[in-house]
Amino acid sequence: MRIGILSRNAHLYSTARLVEAAEKRGHQVQVIDHQKCVLVIESSKPRIIYKGEELPKFDAIIPRIGASVTFYGAAVVRQFEQMHTFSTLESQALVRSRDKLRSLQLLAKAGLGMPKTAFASNPKNIDDVLNQVGGAPVVIKLLEGTQGIGVILAETRNSAKSVIEAFLDVEVNILVQEFIAEAKGADIRAFVVDGQIVGAMRRQGAEGDFRSNLHRGGTASVLELSPEEKVTAIKAVKKLGLVIAGVDMLQSKRGPLVMEVNSSPGLEGIEGATGVDIASKIIEYVERNEFHQHI
Repeated sequence: MRIGILSRNAHLYSTARLVEAAEKRGHQVQVIDHQKCVLVIESSKPRIIYKGEELPKFDAIIPRIGASVTFYGAAVVRQFEQMHTFSTLESQALVRSRDKLRSLQLLAKAGLGMPKTAFASNPKNIDDVLNQVGGAPVVIKLLEGTQGIGVILAETRNSAKSVIEAFLDVEVNILVQEFIAEAKGADIRAFVVDGQIVGAMRRQGAEGDFRSNLHRGGTASVLELSPEEKVTAIKAVKKLGLVIAGVDMLQSKRGPLVMEVNSSPGLEGIEGATGVDIASKIIEYVERNEFHQHI
């Protein structure tokens, strides 16, 4: 098979591992920087020009689209879809998963547990927002934030009001969520591929930091999920139309609470913590789909 990996950096751990796993299984692989693609939109022959040449036909693509380039990345995936190339991440699902507010609304509609969350655009509504999530302490999140950046813990009502007012004053969209104290600065990441959980880890925040992201100095350890956590993770991924995703959950007194579903989850932390060759699991999924397309 000829597989294209959409990634801005061939040397990133996740990209390099996918290339390694695909080549090991006998496939041809090309890493394509989606930001350098020129999309030719034509009804008879949609095509992609890359570094001055038309891209050849691929059997499948594996998009690794960063949050900061979601708009153009989704357009490139959509172009491959129009060229009848199988993608492990549908363009529509990518856009849906990156809209944090819409994602939470869809997950809530599906009856999945999540921290109480409020959203407002008017500074006059701040007291209502804080009351609805149970008062301080609260977690304030930028809608565009990623990897723990733009996530703030406001420990008192006054500090929460100050932070929210400051963001709304400069027209930055934020979510306000209840703080789950019993999680003790830890969360769990379940990695789902094609309806199966292929690995799970507990991430513990660095000393004095309530954020558990490994990019922020957190540590990871292998974890056996409870039946309820497994069901929650698989259902969350399905509801957002994803096939490969990382589901971040908090362990709370009322069961697992979904914080976020990541449509381009990194492999380094989860492979390191679990020892599972997740890159090969992703390539196996591509092979299965390619087989079904030809029968």
